[in-house]
Amino acid sequence: MRTISILHKIRKLLRNRNSAWHPRNESYKWIILANVMIGTFMAVLDATVVNVGLPKIMASFGIGIDKAEWIITIYMLAMAVALPISGWLADKFGYKRMYFIGLSLFTMGSLLCGISTNENMLILSRVIQGFGAGVIQPVGAAIVMREFPKKQLGMALGFWGIASAASLSFGPLIGGYLIDTFSWPFIFGVNIPLGIIGLAATFIIQHEYRNKRIRKFDIIGFISIIIFLPVTLYALSEGTAVTNSAGWSAPYILVCFAIAIIALAVFITTELTVSEPLIDLSLLGNRNFGMCSIISLVFGIGNFGSMFLLPIYLQTSLGYTAVQAGAVFLPVGIVQGIMSPFSGKLADKMNPKIPLAIGIILFALSLYLNYSLTYLTETPFIMISLYLRGFSMGLLFAPLQSLSFSQIPREKMAQASGISNTLRQVGASFGIALLATLLTTRATYHTQMYSRAIEPQAQAYVNTTNRINNQVVQYAGYSYSNASKQGQSEIVNNVKKQAYIQGIDDDFFLAALVSILGAIPVIFLIYKKKDKVQKL
Repeated sequence: MRTISILHKIRKLLRNRNSAWHPRNESYKWIILANVMIGTFMAVLDATVVNVGLPKIMASFGIGIDKAEWIITIYMLAMAVALPISGWLADKFGYKRMYFIGLSLFTMGSLLCGISTNENMLILSRVIQGFGAGVIQPVGAAIVMREFPKKQLGMALGFWGIASAASLSFGPLIGGYLIDTFSWPFIFGVNIPLGIIGLAATFIIQHEYRNKRIRKFDIIGFISIIIFLPVTLYALSEGTAVTNSAGWSAPYILVCFAIAIIALAVFITTELTVSEPLIDLSLLGNRNFGMCSIISLVFGIGNFGSMFLLPIYLQTSLGYTAVQAGAVFLPVGIVQGIMSPFSGKLADKMNPKIPLAIGIILFALSLYLNYSLTYLTETPFIMISLYLRGFSMGLLFAPLQSLSFSQIPREKMAQASGISNTLRQVGASFGIALLATLLTTRATYHTQMYSRAIEPQAQAYVNTTNRINNQVVQYAGYSYSNASKQGQSEIVNNVKKQAYIQGIDDDFFLAALVSILGAIPVIFLIYKKKDKVQKL
């Protein structure tokens, strides 16, 4: 209580009319932007930092990739569920209040993640954390878009993108350091002091805003979407699980897909017929917003899917430590952070379709470069693809946001922001689930293909095993029989390693293919310079 009283006194002091912290002061909107960037940094951080810690978490709990992927996807999924209702909650209870609640849930979820004793507790804690993040991002974006005039919106969103870039850049590196130096729970514990700072700043700085017109809550739409998303992801992840011997034809998998289809049909029907839907699908009828939403969906699949794959490849195939795997992402965020404000200015001064299209093409190219990864791939080659990825992400983010919301009324900004972020998180969730499933399938396929090429009587196989046997006998002091077993084991392990990397390569190829399809909607976007000038 004493702490709250002190915060109240500080807040009252800073709200002096002549203060830069007063809502009518020109500096206020930039202070709000900085405040919102704290929450954005944390939310994006935990969407990426776990990728670096996943191998250690898997080893700690003794789980496979089919179970471990839920630690990442459930966070995305909880965000996707919270995103569409965050606009209604903000309108109902106030934007400042909901941002504060979202940040509180995220901080509490981070604490619970850090003290989790098994994978189920960790997954449940990630739900709480993800729900908080799902409130932070759209409400924070809506606050920024409400405070800034349209002529400065592109630049503001570009600076807002720096928070995402900083998370992408420093998050995996910090996470890797904490894992190697201490243990994986510390990657969640780092959020707690940042969360407390963000909560104090929100309480002191922000003024409250409520929409005068409150929509009715669409309970049927909400229930149907929270059934569709987890059931679909569960079916995708379980289709190739080790515990599922029947594969995609397993009865419970077919039942899950049937339930998902029914839930999706109910959701779409409800949203198109009720007077006040949970997600205003009519906004997707706006050409720019609809096309940009498709791009966001596709971008989520490629971006988060690739960030899920690369740390696994680096740590399991190349033997990188967690901090080394995290360090490779450092330039990505730096390049993206440098490009974001520059891209925002471009979006304000020229046709934003141009940097958007170039950014999408370069992003897909960066993924395609990872299609040729091997166990001998050197770090400089990997870094080239990541430099290109950071450049492309910094280039496309601000024009995508600018075009997406250019024709959306201010009173519908929260709803539109919720839809856009929901689609991106849904894309991320499905991307990770799809690529994890494909990785398991393709690694098994390549293992079988490589195994067929190993003929025990073939001269190449005999020569290889003999060379290995001689080396083991000479340098390790093994008997010839034990050396023979060791040689065969080495060949089998090498086959598995090669097959696993080939499966990762196949995943990157699919991610590149999906990402390049995101350039198609750019053709249909509308941009009229004279209309923009009139609005300004």
